[in-house]
Amino acid sequence: MKNLEVPKIYSIKSTEKETLGKWFRLMTIGRAIDEKAPNYLKQAIGWSYHAPYAGHDGIQLAVGQYFEKNKDHIFLYYRDMLTALSSGLEPEEIILNGISKATDPSSGGRHMSNHFAKPEWNIHNVSSLTGNHTLHAVGVARAIKYYGEKAVAISSQGESSLSEGFVYEAINGADKEKLPVIFVIQDNGYGISVPKKDQTANRKVANNFTGFKNIRIIHCNGKDVFDSMNAMAEAKRFALDESLPVLLQANCIRIQSHSNSDKHELYRSETERNYVIEYDPLAKFRRLLIRYKRFTGEELHEIEESVKKEVKAAHRAALKAPDPDPSTIYDFVIPDPVKPKKYPEGVHNEKGEKIKLITALNETLKAEFRHNPDTFIWGQDMSNKDKGGIFNVSKGLQQEFGPKRVFNAPIAEDFIMGTANGMSRYNEKIRIVVEGAEFADYFWPAMEQYVDSSHDYWRSNGKFTPNVTIRLASGGYIGGGLYHSQNIEGALVSIPGVRIAYPSFADDAAGLLRTAIRSRGLTMFMEPKALYQDPRAATVVPDDFEVPFGKARIRREGSGLTVVTYGNTTHMCIEAAIELEKEGFSIEVIDLRSLIPLDREAIINSIKKTNKALVVHEDKVHGGFGGEIASIIMEDAFEWLDGPVRRVGSTFTPVGFHRILERAILPNTEKIVSAARDLLNY
Repeated sequence: MKNLEVPKIYSIKSTEKETLGKWFRLMTIGRAIDEKAPNYLKQAIGWSYHAPYAGHDGIQLAVGQYFEKNKDHIFLYYRDMLTALSSGLEPEEIILNGISKATDPSSGGRHMSNHFAKPEWNIHNVSSLTGNHTLHAVGVARAIKYYGEKAVAISSQGESSLSEGFVYEAINGADKEKLPVIFVIQDNGYGISVPKKDQTANRKVANNFTGFKNIRIIHCNGKDVFDSMNAMAEAKRFALDESLPVLLQANCIRIQSHSNSDKHELYRSETERNYVIEYDPLAKFRRLLIRYKRFTGEELHEIEESVKKEVKAAHRAALKAPDPDPSTIYDFVIPDPVKPKKYPEGVHNEKGEKIKLITALNETLKAEFRHNPDTFIWGQDMSNKDKGGIFNVSKGLQQEFGPKRVFNAPIAEDFIMGTANGMSRYNEKIRIVVEGAEFADYFWPAMEQYVDSSHDYWRSNGKFTPNVTIRLASGGYIGGGLYHSQNIEGALVSIPGVRIAYPSFADDAAGLLRTAIRSRGLTMFMEPKALYQDPRAATVVPDDFEVPFGKARIRREGSGLTVVTYGNTTHMCIEAAIELEKEGFSIEVIDLRSLIPLDREAIINSIKKTNKALVVHEDKVHGGFGGEIASIIMEDAFEWLDGPVRRVGSTFTPVGFHRILERAILPNTEKIVSAARDLLNY
């Protein structure tokens, strides 16, 4: 490490008067709005969530002054009002956010107040989940390093957020990858009402990371403008020059309650509340400017009067701004995927050699990496010598495309998902594929990042969408048992903002994967791992084959019963249809291929023809996606039905390890034949 002393660049005596005046004006504007915000709620105008920043003035001013818009990337947390102003946002934009107007640059009123952003400047829109944006900062810093730009990513947050496991994952990852990230920790001693002593044993929480190899830890007085400026100057110098991460912990105070829904009188003594007011950073800075004769009281008063007029004008302008239009709620849920040109229906009649599903995936990944040099993939077990993922789907990618585009991630699913979100923020060309977990059942630790990513496009009012494809080896029939054989799509389909693909054959796997990677937005790509090497799933796969989302495929035409299915059970349904045909029954089998969007038209049209419906999937019947399909059929095709909608799926139990238990739990051809026969004879 280089010299750990922070060089003293700024002081009350040496700093130019013009600069001091600018700082005082920004601090005064920020405090004026900070104190005015609760009144909006009292007057029923808005700002129902406000977290006062008073007491964090020094560090927030400094962070904003060292952020270079359109070059650096910054992730603010909900208390960062002065940071936002210091970074360049106008008072009117702050108020527009606070009262949730349609012209709010952060989200157009879609996200909570006090979440300040301007994505077009790289002031990123973040969620309310404490500290999760640390992972996004690490991801975008990875892109900064890969593309060789002289810039930094800044993550700003409170000290209590370091209790979160995913914050540790972010800091560990930045340290391992040697990334130019500045983690600014604003320590006011409380996580809402929880004192710091209940969060960590270390009085200075950044010192929890002293054992990390590459990270630089800097402490400063976040109440003091000059100490904060000097610390931030050194943090940015180090991150830029050394391309290494920095933990900058700023000691602050919280003058007011945590937020307008909190009453700090319930847990802070009057003595403590008076103490923090006495150490008000703005009042101290004002006194210094006069004591050292940098400004007269009259000059500062003139600035303060000017600020009052500016904030008043901003208030009036913001009140006149339009409210969000309720008719826009369906805008920006998910971007439209690319539309296949060569194979618009996702169907082909090519002849030739059949390849297995795993080979189709592998060859498609390689083709897409050649097609777009800004494509990346990472996950667990991705690239150690000749191995390529737990099932070798990505085998050979690192050898061809190198370790900077194909690499291993720590065993940390949240990190895998969160840094994918972050890296995709760097530019629109980037396409990212991740193995979200080695098995779909292990994806749950990444769910907070999955949910966050799912509403990025909507929450940012269309300004950002993560262009990420998440691959998961899903399902059973391998004797894997718990954490190796469960299905999770029943839970995932309830979350808007993500396309969900679930192929059954090699050509569809290739075509859907290609469409997913080339499209903007987030796609969950479920791979039925039992079919990787299964000859039943092998097909001819044309070059550049594409399959559109939301377009089902009729695998077998019939007139007596519609079977709606996907994934592993598609082949069982085809086998069941062949068996029942021997008994004189005509079965139509519809392979959905994608669950979101869903081809409702294909389902309804088939039922109009057959008048009966059986929904089959590997997942549990209870809570499975089949319930949604059955509901759609009942609502849109009830008048054509000649019998109840039946469902076949697994039992409402975990999937057991022993093959006897697995067979009892999961659906099979025999169970499908039995259910279909009953319905046909209804």
